[in-house]
Amino acid sequence: MDSENKKIEEHTSANGQNGKLNTQDEQSEEKEGAMSFLEHLEELRWHVVRSLIAIVAFTIVALLARDFIWGTLILGPSRGDFWTYRMFCKLGNLMNSDAFCMDELPFIIQSRQMTGQFTMYLTSSITIGLICAFPYTFWEIWRFISPGLYNNERQVSRGAVFFVSLLFMLGVLFGYFVIAPVSVNFLGSFQVDPSIQNEFDITSYVGTITTLVLAAGLLFQLPVVVFFLTKVGLLSPGFLRTYRRHAIVVILVLAALITPPDVMSQMLITAPLLVLYEVSISISAMVIRREKKAMEKFDKGEE
Repeated sequence: MDSENKKIEEHTSANGQNGKLNTQDEQSEEKEGAMSFLEHLEELRWHVVRSLIAIVAFTIVALLARDFIWGTLILGPSRGDFWTYRMFCKLGNLMNSDAFCMDELPFIIQSRQMTGQFTMYLTSSITIGLICAFPYTFWEIWRFISPGLYNNERQVSRGAVFFVSLLFMLGVLFGYFVIAPVSVNFLGSFQVDPSIQNEFDITSYVGTITTLVLAAGLLFQLPVVVFFLTKVGLLSPGFLRTYRRHAIVVILVLAALITPPDVMSQMLITAPLLVLYEVSISISAMVIRREKKAMEKFDKGEE
């Protein structure tokens, strides 16, 4: 009987069935390590405090590095010498065309409110603090959640902090170096009549950049979400393939909501999301294959 229970425990750990089959030893260990509600709140409080300290620390650094943050980082996409525009120019030179090169963008940025620049100075610094502290903040959250998971759930979620942080940062970089400059270039150059000049408020400009960058970072979490939903049995590769057309429509709607109203920006965020969706199908299929192999080993009575 003990060997049979051991096999069941190993199989449960392999196929990730959320601890439905637990031994009495595991249950007793959980009872011994149980914490009261107030103890959980106290532990959560310290995780939150440490996360806030990290965010405040990065925010202070951003406040002190005002020249770099504003002169190079935030206002970079509004200038013709931005890295993305220079790469477009090099691409145009390879095609023997100067259409992709630009010296400056045909718009100016203004502050029409008394507190406009100061407010954006604080807001942008806090946003940068949140982005830079995201890996550590997620790690703190994961440290609070992971002790409440079963052993098989911990094995399934191994590397979650790394992959979530990696995908978030890749999304942020993609949003900043690809989506944001293309959107700024299109919207800054678009005119319904030559007599109308584009003069944007600093609040509108910073809000657009922030929305695009953060949205790209969050949307790049799709493979991670699909991985965990497949593990808990809510998704399957067949389901994702069957509703691929519906997913494309949803992605197009999301791209239209989070990007400026121009086709180029919407396609720039739609294309990587479609790629991520196809990658998610492969990840879901990989999870199912592993669970089938674990099931076959369990049925054969292999250790």
